[in-house]
Amino acid sequence: RSTLFPYNALPISSSRSGGNRRLFWRIVDKIESLINQGEFTAGSRLPPERELAEMFDVSRPTIREAIIALEVRGRVEVKTGSGVYVVEQKNASIKSKEISAFELTQARALIEGEIAALAAQSITEEELEQLNQTLIVMEKGLYVEQADREFHEIIARATRNKALEFAVSNLWDLRLKNPQIVADYSSVCTNNNECVMDEHTAIYTALRAHDASAARAAMHKHFNRLINALFDAVEARALEEIKRKNDEKRGLYSLDGLVNKSAH
Repeated sequence: RSTLFPYNALPISSSRSGGNRRLFWRIVDKIESLINQGEFTAGSRLPPERELAEMFDVSRPTIREAIIALEVRGRVEVKTGSGVYVVEQKNASIKSKEISAFELTQARALIEGEIAALAAQSITEEELEQLNQTLIVMEKGLYVEQADREFHEIIARATRNKALEFAVSNLWDLRLKNPQIVADYSSVCTNNNECVMDEHTAIYTALRAHDASAARAAMHKHFNRLINALFDAVEARALEEIKRKNDEKRGLYSLDGLVNKSAH
């Protein structure tokens, strides 16, 4: 069976989280992730129950349970005789627009650095294997963003702290919901898969060695490179804007055109 399936989602593994989390909650997480990524947009109808069951390779009753949970969370609305529709998250969207890519990255560095240190003490062989699988997927250059998120969420789960799991999941949702953050991250992440691979491998190596200090340092290095890349991108855009404005002024005030006209 493939490690990936359609709609840019990672597969649902029955062994994840030690098998102690009910399957439909994992389906809820995956559908929410697809909504946050824009695969299912606000106001759109979700695929029929049968298609969702095939997509996630689970039973239709499991899909029904997941839909109920999503409706309770306010993410979808069930319209009898019509289908299940994605609900627009107006308030969350407005608040997220106030957060910059720099603020988000700094928050992730501070939180996930400590998460990595904590996870190094409790991560299991099974979770290390799951991390390794995300590295394999990323190395192939396919579904990189999804594998990246899975990598960080596995580490958060390894802390055995639900609040930290929740924090990482919400920071990722913010990274996918805020249009400016999406644009800023896209400008620095598209061509940096090799750097990301090296950094993730260093984090994985430290976790496998159960070295908390090394795991924290590797996570900080990962985000520090990203912050510096964001600064470089902002500077490049600023310089490009200055050049554009100067070119406009040059065309407006340059005497070259007047001199050429006088010569004729």
